Amino acid sequence: MEKSWATPAVEDPGGNAGTGADLHLDLTGPGGVRASLIRALRDAVRSGRLAPGTRLPSSRSLAADLGLARNTVADAYGELVAEGWLTARQGSGTRVAPRAAPRAPERGATPPRTTRRPAYDLRPGTADVSAFPRAAWLSAARRALAAAPHEAFGHVDERGRVELRTALADYLARARGVRTDPERIVVCAGFTQGLSLTGRVLRGRGVREVGVEEYGLWFHHEALERAGLRCSELAIDPLGADVAALEERRGVRAVLLTPAHQFPTGVPLHPDRRAAVVDWAVRTGGTVLEDDYDGEFRYDRQPVGCLQGLAPDRVAYFGTASKSLAPGLRLSWMVLPEHLVGDVLALKRAGEWSSGVLDQLTLAELLTSGAYDRHVRAMRQRYRRRRDQLVAALAEHAPHIRVTGIAAGLHAVLALPPGTERATLQAAAWQGLALEGMSRFRFTGKGVAEGEDGLIVGYGTPPDSAFAGALEALLGSLPPGD
Repeated sequence: MEKSWATPAVEDPGGNAGTGADLHLDLTGPGGVRASLIRALRDAVRSGRLAPGTRLPSSRSLAADLGLARNTVADAYGELVAEGWLTARQGSGTRVAPRAAPRAPERGATPPRTTRRPAYDLRPGTADVSAFPRAAWLSAARRALAAAPHEAFGHVDERGRVELRTALADYLARARGVRTDPERIVVCAGFTQGLSLTGRVLRGRGVREVGVEEYGLWFHHEALERAGLRCSELAIDPLGADVAALEERRGVRAVLLTPAHQFPTGVPLHPDRRAAVVDWAVRTGGTVLEDDYDGEFRYDRQPVGCLQGLAPDRVAYFGTASKSLAPGLRLSWMVLPEHLVGDVLALKRAGEWSSGVLDQLTLAELLTSGAYDRHVRAMRQRYRRRRDQLVAALAEHAPHIRVTGIAAGLHAVLALPPGTERATLQAAAWQGLALEGMSRFRFTGKGVAEGEDGLIVGYGTPPDSAFAGALEALLGSLPPGD
């Protein structure tokens, strides 16, 4: 049958009487009334009869006019919110989601194949590159260039410039508890290059299998596999990686961990497990590959020290300027056990690319002058404000969404109701928001495994000017509460 109505003047969830659009809906067709209502509303939005921003009647009002159960209407609204057709905000009611209106192609023309760039980006893994310290970098570059010896611009030392390695040894000892000297530091053009080099050296020494956290970045797994190593996943729980499983996996002789701030779950490795994995490495002659990707950014207490300081001869430490400065610099470093240094340098010498000399000298000057510390402190305060804004907005507008992993780093984990991750990501895309789901980072064997639904919200990514809009788009994408 076909039904139409004029919205009655009754209270909606926001406390406003008589709000919402007058609608004409056709509830005929296959399926029950819930399916018919979803189809009719979706068609009204798709056809343009319901324009973006149009406020719909409250579920109580619509249910009364259609003679349906309120739960039926609420479920239909919830499904369309999850799909991205509608948005629901406390105090703002249910509205048609904003979207770009399609433009009809000219007659006879072939529509171009284009990918619309998202308006907002909350994907994890990137710092706010708009905050790159241009003035401080330029000043440091001038000083470094003036002081550099002529030989600095000749053939590059595979280990990296001694000025940078010396500055790093001092900084890492002070800020991260690393025990090293400049001769054991190797400068790389990104973390993946360092991981690949170390993996190939381990493979050449007879290692066949490496333990990895079941949540992580797929290209790290791929780098290890290209080095000839099999990946054996370790479960993640509230205490971090289950390193006890290493005792049972006799073939595993190396393990890749993010102990200070597990990516992406955000949990630090428990002190008992830190001690256990170091003990395992010492007893078995194993190697721990420590990825300290955002160790500088901890907000609620002192930073967690690195594992390397507990066993410098068994832990290879990896750090990077990607989060503290910018990924485009292609500057990272390894602090290697002494017995690995020669083989890694031999591989690097055989054809691996190196970071630019001037960038290395400039970073060394930033470190020794104190400008790097000042920049990191300023960014720590900026990211903490954003984290607090995110947490406050969720508490106010989406209290049913649990947020975790916020003590450190540049991202937070939002737990979603079961079965809603894919629809939420689709809703975010409709809002012009780039987001990543938890499932993208969970691996078992060769494939992505089923796990808890969630979002990884990279609050460090957007510039300050875009953060409020990104936050609003995120809130408009989340599934409604009960």
